[in-house]
Amino acid sequence: MQTEPINIKGLVAAIPELRKMTVKEPAEFCPKIKKILENCGIALVFLPHMNGSFLQGATFLDGNKIVVGLTARGRDADKFWFSFFHELAHIVLGHIGKADGTTDQDEKDANTWSENTVIDSTAFATFAHGRDYSERSVLAFAGEQEIAPGIIVGRMQREGMVKYSELNDLKVQYEIAV
Repeated sequence: MQTEPINIKGLVAAIPELRKMTVKEPAEFCPKIKKILENCGIALVFLPHMNGSFLQGATFLDGNKIVVGLTARGRDADKFWFSFFHELAHIVLGHIGKADGTTDQDEKDANTWSENTVIDSTAFATFAHGRDYSERSVLAFAGEQEIAPGIIVGRMQREGMVKYSELNDLKVQYEIAV
């Protein structure tokens, strides 16, 4: 896969546009995010899930480009986007190409960066403090953030704000061709 030269500043500048892709369908966003990343020196590839593996993504340097591989593990859109931005975090935070690989702290930092990039941390704290976790409230907050409501629900579930059995009708599942 051919890419432009690596351009981390360009990647950072593209983050708002990439976030907005969360409300699109895979057939629309996949080619767009691939093109955006190619312009930043990043090759995005989708890989089949390996049975028994918990791997959702990997990022590494390959010559003059960075490769981001995402598996089709699971189908939840919120997990896909978290994994996507987690891998971008490794690039933005400078974890790629380290002699000893990524550390546990690098992984924690990438998780935090991903969470706070997909959903603004201050806005999410305000939303959480309001304690109105109704479908209407989630939809309004997602609209303000310009992201898919299922992403909000996924984070609320992970943080114990709602049960994993609640608000799932706002979550979307993807079928991403590999």
